[in-house]
Amino acid sequence: MLIVTYRKVFFTITGVLVAASLVALFVFGLHLSTDFTGGTLVDIHYDGGRPGAVALSDAIGQAGVKDFTVREAGENGFSLRAGNLTSEERQALTQTLSMGGQNPVTIDRLSEIGPTIGVELRNKSILAVSLVLLCILLFIAFAFRKVSRPVSSWGYGLIALITLVHNVLITLGFFALLGYLFGAQVDTLFVTAVLTVLGFSVHDTIVVFDRIRENLRRNQERNGKEDFEITVGKSLNQTFVRSVNTSLTVVITLLALFFVGPASTQNFVLTLLAGIIAGTYSSLTLASPLLVVWEKSRNGK
Repeated sequence: MLIVTYRKVFFTITGVLVAASLVALFVFGLHLSTDFTGGTLVDIHYDGGRPGAVALSDAIGQAGVKDFTVREAGENGFSLRAGNLTSEERQALTQTLSMGGQNPVTIDRLSEIGPTIGVELRNKSILAVSLVLLCILLFIAFAFRKVSRPVSSWGYGLIALITLVHNVLITLGFFALLGYLFGAQVDTLFVTAVLTVLGFSVHDTIVVFDRIRENLRRNQERNGKEDFEITVGKSLNQTFVRSVNTSLTVVITLLALFFVGPASTQNFVLTLLAGIIAGTYSSLTLASPLLVVWEKSRNGK
């Protein structure tokens, strides 16, 4: 109930977070990988055991290759994505990847990703996220079609959409900061993380909305005249611990994966962490209070 009562405080916090994310996006921008800009893709494997990802990255950086990412592939391989290589960098690639001949390496594939393909992937990624948001809006409007008072089913859908856009903006702003500080790149794996965040966030929001719907139905059956704000606050209290515990379990798992898992998944894990934390926050402190604001605006309060 306190969240609904002090909703202006949480709205202010939300506004600050969104503004900071937008500033990070406009000032730093997103560091796009070769998936979206085009470049070189190299798949390699080591016969005698592969070196560490950090050591290999250092060797590639010292060779003058820029804007690259290294990911573990299989038991003894790596996948290297980089910008367009010069002829000198191509000739020295085997020597570079073998760490000066210390680790015999075999190049399984070396191919160029054209800028046209990169643009197509970028457009498809934007389309995928947009379609997910639209489908979520339509699904919630349909699922809550029997709840028309005091907020229409489309109201639930639009507010859920607002919270999801909030979560995406926070995630993008966070990754823009990561790209500026540590060179983190946006690739297709990042898009996968964003889609995962959307699915997790809308699940959390629907849990709260469903409890509100259930309490509204009970009020109608009992001919109760409970104020909508009180009903929303009660529903939040009933779902608060469940939502926090669910998210906390996921966060602990992701932290373990970040510290123990391979370096190639760390950016993916960080994206999930930022998105899930933002999603839990918005589900509890943004979505339900916005329902109260919507109801009061319709009644002219």
